[in-house]
Amino acid sequence: MSTSSARSGRSARQPSRAGPWPGPAPAPLPAGSTLDYYLIRPDNAAVAGPAGILVEEFALGEGYSAVRLDSTGWTAGSRRWQDASAFSRGMRTDAGLRERVVGVSRQEVEFVYRHLGGGELPGEETLRGYFEEGTRLPGSAPLRLSPARVTAGFFETRGYRILFTAGLDPDGLTTLLGTWRMAPRQHDTAAPTGIVGTARRGIGRDAFTWELRRIGAGAAWSVDLTADLAGNRDDAIGPLLRELTTAARLAGLIPVTIERFR
Repeated sequence: MSTSSARSGRSARQPSRAGPWPGPAPAPLPAGSTLDYYLIRPDNAAVAGPAGILVEEFALGEGYSAVRLDSTGWTAGSRRWQDASAFSRGMRTDAGLRERVVGVSRQEVEFVYRHLGGGELPGEETLRGYFEEGTRLPGSAPLRLSPARVTAGFFETRGYRILFTAGLDPDGLTTLLGTWRMAPRQHDTAAPTGIVGTARRGIGRDAFTWELRRIGAGAAWSVDLTADLAGNRDDAIGPLLRELTTAARLAGLIPVTIERFR
């Protein structure tokens, strides 16, 4: 994959805290980790422990919308990693399959892989080499959900939506609200739709606001990010989208896509 045609986590860097808004310290990504890791439970509930590993990566286009989902998988006893595109698609549409998947860190996968007889977990560039065709995501111009506007005092304002499957339990929700130190927007955080919480952060001279939202009568979740850019550089957007996606994934949600809507 050419870096001129798509952006991936491999070039991402953590944004700094400096900026016009006080915000939570960035929840650091595990050292050296830019891929998404999952453990897969056996389809037989009587069997304890994970049965396999799934590794994914969203490739982002020039505007930071997701253009492709790449994946590879490994099952206990296997000698090689295999294409996992069908499984990746299935766990986003099949609630039963989704119940078997748990988002984890690379460190957790390293332990499980060794415990299941795989040895040392391959490095991330090696894992990327196991990706095959992947799943291409619909590409389009930014969705215009509202009239174009620029926040006063800024050069450009953009909006992004990270869409997730349903499945965030109360403990996961509490964890996510705490991670982002979100100010609740609803007295009833169990309401079926609407904004659950809002957080802000400044990165350099840019300002970012994101909302955690239930959509579709609770059928899905989203993180809606507003990026107010002070100049024509957008370097901070990619790393922040990844950070937000990772935090939600580790809390129990499964990312579906990233769209730019203005």
